[in-house]
Formats: sequence, C-alpha cells, structure tokens
Amino acid sequence: MAKSRDATVPIGATTGTLERVRECRGGDHLGVVNCFGGQMQPLLGDDVMLLIMGTVIATIGLAAIVVHVFRWRPGERVLLWLGLFAVPYGLSLIVKTSPFQPGFGRQRSLWLFGERAIELSMTVPALLLFEEFYGRGWRSSIRWLIGSYVFFAIILFAMMVRQNQPELIPAPGTGMVILVPAVLLLGRVAGYHPPSLPHKRVLFGGLLVFFVAFSRDHLLTARAGVWRPGLEPYGFLVLVFCLGYVAAKRLVADERQLVSFADEMRAAARIQASILPRTTPSMDNLQIAVRYAPMTAVAGDLYDFIAIPPGRVGILVADVAGHGVPAALVASMVKVAVSTQWGREGEPAKVIEGLNSVLCREARGQYVTAVYLCVDETTRTGRYSAAAHPPPLVWRRGTQTLHELDTPGLLLGVRPNEVYSEEEFTLEAGDRLLLYTDGLVEAENNAGQSFGEVMLTRFIEVHQHLGTEPFADKLLKEVLAWSSGNGQESQADDITLVVIDVKEK
Repeated sequence: MAKSRDATVPIGATTGTLERVRECRGGDHLGVVNCFGGQMQPLLGDDVMLLIMGTVIATIGLAAIVVHVFRWRPGERVLLWLGLFAVPYGLSLIVKTSPFQPGFGRQRSLWLFGERAIELSMTVPALLLFEEFYGRGWRSSIRWLIGSYVFFAIILFAMMVRQNQPELIPAPGTGMVILVPAVLLLGRVAGYHPPSLPHKRVLFGGLLVFFVAFSRDHLLTARAGVWRPGLEPYGFLVLVFCLGYVAAKRLVADERQLVSFADEMRAAARIQASILPRTTPSMDNLQIAVRYAPMTAVAGDLYDFIAIPPGRVGILVADVAGHGVPAALVASMVKVAVSTQWGREGEPAKVIEGLNSVLCREARGQYVTAVYLCVDETTRTGRYSAAAHPPPLVWRRGTQTLHELDTPGLLLGVRPNEVYSEEEFTLEAGDRLLLYTDGLVEAENNAGQSFGEVMLTRFIEVHQHLGTEPFADKLLKEVLAWSSGNGQESQADDITLVVIDVKEK
C-alpha cells in the first residue's frame, strides 16, 4: 500500500520536527504535506481538534458581535473587538487543517494569500481589545503600536502581492511577542497607570495566559516559518472564559443599576406630576383642556394656571431647552419661580421678567422659552407676553380665520435685566385659543415635513366643532401619528398643549 502524501505537522511539533519540515520542501508552507507520509492517523486526530477549536472560537466571536449589535451602548466595545479578533482567529485554525490545504498549482498561492490575510486581519482587533483594559498607554503608545502595525502590514502585503510570494510575510504574531511586552515595560518605567477596572485580576490573568501560550507557539515555530497552534487555542479559550466571567458580572451590575435608575425615574415622574396642576380652572365663560405628553419619563415642558379674581385666569406654558432629567429639574425651578410672582399675576410682562431674573440668578446657562397670558372671561380680553416661545393661535369662528399672537422676546436665562413687552387681544364667543410647545409644530413625518407647516391650520379648521376635551385628544393623537415611523408612534420632543374655548351663549 502506498504511503499517504497528505499529512501535516502535528500540534506542538518539536524543533527537530520543524527542521525536518524545512528540509523536505525548502521551508515553504505547503511542504509539510509531503514529509510525513506514514503518520496520517495521529494527524487526523490533531486536525479534528483544530477544526473543533476553530469552529468553537469563530462561533464565540460571531456571538460576541451579535450581542454587541443588539446590546449596543456608547463606549462599550469589548465584545466588538473580541468578536473581530475571535472570528478570524477561529478561521485561521480551521484553514490549517489538512482538508483545507490544497497542495498544487495556483491554488497553493491563492490559499497562502488568504491565510496570510486572515492572520494579518486579527492583530488589530486583538490590540484594540487589549487597549480596552490597559488604556492607550504612556503617551498613547498602544495607539502608536496599532498605527505602526497597520502601516507595515499594508507594505508587506503589497510586496507579497507584487512578488506573488505569500510565504515572505512572517506570522504577524511573532513581532507582537516582542513589541507588546516592550510597550508594557516602557509604560511601567514611565509611570503609566492603567485605568481602574472591576475584576482587573481576572481580566489580566486571562490575557497573561493567552499571551504566554501565544508567545510559546510563535517563538517555537518562528525558525521553521510554519506556524501550527499548540497551546495557543487553549489559552484563547481561557481568555474568553475570563472575559465571559467579567461580562456576566458587569451585566448583573448593569441590570441592578438599570432597576435602580428605573425606580428613580418613576419617582422623578411622580414628583414632576405633583408640580403640575391637578385640575383645570372651572370658569363660567371659558372651557380649558390640557394635554401633556413627555418624550421620556420626565420632561422639560411646564404649564400652570393662576386664578386671578374676579373672573380672570393666568396661563403659563414653558419649555426648557433639552430633554430628560436635566430639563425636568429646570422646569421644577421655573414652577417654584412662578410662585414668587404673586401680586403680578395680571401683568404678563412683569411675570416673564420675574421668571427671567430668577433663572439668571439661580440657573445660569439654562434657557427656557415661555408665554404667559392673562384672560378676563367677563370682558373677553387678554394680555400676553412671550420669551422666544411659539406664538399662541386664535381661531376666529365668526370669520373662519386663524391669527397669531406674536410678540418678540428674548429667551429666559440670557440677560438678568431684560425688559419684555406685552400685547392685548380680544376674543369673541366661539373663538378658540391654543397655546403649545414647539414639540407640537416641529413634529416631522418620514418625508421631513413638520406638522405645524402642513397640518395644524387645516386641523383647527376641520375640527372646530369639537369641544375642548375631544379636540385636545384628537390633536395630540394626530401629532403622534404624524411623527410615526414604521407604523409605530414616535416622539422627538415633549409636547404640551392648552386649549381655551370662549363659550357661546
């Protein structure tokens, strides 16, 4: 029976064995196929182990990438770099098995090109993964190492392609065995301190085991020019287990933090709800409805009513720049500032000036738009003042026209002694007054059209027959539907609207 010609170098080959490989085919990569003719059985066992290890590691890498994509968080890139390192690493193990090594003609050259490309591609994510734990190093030495590696890898690969000799490129890991410890030693001498990390010993223990196994295999096989993994895949699995342990601990900590954050947000939402009016004023000649739709659990929008006997009501609508908890805190401050304006309720300009003075003094750098109206239900007149807020709208049912109550005014919180103007307006029986924040008019559909420009005027006209409550309900529903995406309601800003109808006798 003829001896088999398709044998490969066993894992953990000795130096003598590697010398024998070089002698058989002049040291070239595929010469190992013809040098160990009678050793097919034990080699198949090694190939099976490599195939299994490569498949497992590549699968782990794909899983890490998938988890990173679906659980993406700003600044969290450990799983991404692990996946981009593990996938080509697993593939590099697989392609070193006998069934994946063609031994003749042009296939040999193409296969070596592919193998070298895989080996070159996994070093950068490996260094980026290390950087996640170690930091950039002394004077960004890790970044310099990555940049230098990419530069020389491109040059070497271009030379390999030009000369059609892929075996000229040494295994990229060999240089890392020397350069990484050198960078670490340099950082130690220069006094660099890695960032503080939870479970740091587990992380660096896994990295150390992998690096030792990695260095052992590459240094052992460097002279022969033929790299075959021995302990390295097992070291890699130890690293993965250590990373998995730390990731699990971090996941548990994150979940606890999210639960705590959710509890805090619910408490903040309850507190903010408590500072908003519980009911709308009940008046003989006016009907008032309010709709308040925060984008998140808490919002930067605010509305308030101030009863001014006899027969008058003050209405404030404000919008803090920004969203979420910071804006909600400023909105709470505006609410407190409103309570300091007693005695000025019937003077809109004075109320706005007072709010501006408090914000400039107590919340520097925080900006708010606001409008304040004082409406007399007996005389059907009103006065208003605004600070860069969207103008209130008046629908005149008698003439079927829409009017803006627009008066200039600087944002609250810019200049402490700013003077604001106020204007007077009149109302007729059947008129409708609409106050709102910019979340109503700036809501955009998928085509980038804003609700205020395209739909609001027509909506007010078509639905003028509705009472204040059903009108407010339908308007909010229409705005949310307008800004919907893929059939689901979406909201890009807080929305507050106040509808005031003058009763018809």
